[in-house]
Amino acid sequence: MKLYTFFRSSASYRVRIALNLKGLSYEQVPIHLRRGGGEQFSATYKAINPQSLVPALEEGGRILTQSLAILEYLEERYPKPPLLPADPADRALVRSMALIIACEIHPIQNLRVLVHLKNNLKHSDDELNLWARHWIDLGLSALEQSVVSGRKRGTFCFGDTPTFADICLVPQLANARRFGCDLSVYPTLLRIETACNALPAFADAVPENQPDAE
Repeated sequence: MKLYTFFRSSASYRVRIALNLKGLSYEQVPIHLRRGGGEQFSATYKAINPQSLVPALEEGGRILTQSLAILEYLEERYPKPPLLPADPADRALVRSMALIIACEIHPIQNLRVLVHLKNNLKHSDDELNLWARHWIDLGLSALEQSVVSGRKRGTFCFGDTPTFADICLVPQLANARRFGCDLSVYPTLLRIETACNALPAFADAVPENQPDAE
């Protein structure tokens, strides 16, 4: 199994956590998103992922892209330990928490969006940070409320074992700090982050522990 990744990519971070939680061995292939204008735009990598995004997961001669699709694949292909609850409604709830981050927060403050805002629309770095903080805070506020009012409160976003929601949450909080968000207003999410990072699967996946970390 081969993971095309960038140490600071939150989407790659999600997949590293999931692979670790599943106890799967994988080779990391670093794709530097800034070096030389971005290695993701090379012809070699575009043949792997035409979107020029990380991560991409290669297994058995097949290549999978999009982090949530990869998580779903891993859950079906390697069901133990489960990263989704057994009940269909609970599974939908956990997916909705994960998608608050993966669909509503992350894409709007992703690198290629910020580069477009800066290079083509001539926004300053301060304006970019304000933009990112706005969308991050909007999403994290909703997620905090969802967890607090949830049917099954526990150690993690849903219950007492990690799920897709936690796998998405931890990388997003790391991103939020990079943009200077005030996370003290999300005490429940911070408590969950602490519980997650106490697990080796999460700790081993942090950006600074990756072979391509700078």
